[in-house]
Amino acid sequence: MTLDAFIARPLGFVGSLDLSWVRFSAAAVEVGDRITAEVTAVDLEQGRALMSTAATENPELWAFLKSLRAGEILSGRIGSIERFGVFVALDDGPDHPVFPGVGFITIPELSWRRFETASDVVQVGQRVSCEFLQFDTTNGEARLSLRATQPDPFQTFAEITTVGETLQGRVTKLVPFGVFVQVTKDIEGLVHLQELSWTPVEAPGWWFKSATRSRSSS
Repeated sequence: MTLDAFIARPLGFVGSLDLSWVRFSAAAVEVGDRITAEVTAVDLEQGRALMSTAATENPELWAFLKSLRAGEILSGRIGSIERFGVFVALDDGPDHPVFPGVGFITIPELSWRRFETASDVVQVGQRVSCEFLQFDTTNGEARLSLRATQPDPFQTFAEITTVGETLQGRVTKLVPFGVFVQVTKDIEGLVHLQELSWTPVEAPGWWFKSATRSRSSS
């Protein structure tokens, strides 16, 4: 993309995801078209400006997202639950032209606890308050964290547990490098392979079979 004030060489670049959220990218523009786009970042190494025409199509949305500050608490309702995350329709935000909410929570930011699916943590229509993390310029959404508004259970565990203390728990998972053990309701510990036994252990499963046989024979 050749900028009006810098015609010597193309300095602007609009990625396929930044062309338009409404129109198909292939039909959004043609060579020779004049377009208006907003600068979203400057790539000094490549010597070009990264730009978005989607931003100029949705000025109200862009203005709202740019007004947010990291750490700010935003409230809204769960608009949709997907395998890759959760959309949140924010109380004070405009509608998104494509998604069911301007806010978005990635799977890791839903909870400190382990869970199988996002629906184990939230439900569509549920009201939530989340911490604003960053402005996703590609999708025009506010990246949020629900777990940031909740106490970190590991911090509490660290404050009441001392080095050398003996803990008991239930084995929840065997992996090639060790064993996960649930030591409290919200905390899992990892016993590395070399920490399972004084003798070399080839795999966690082998160690458990050996330990079971030893208990049976005693």
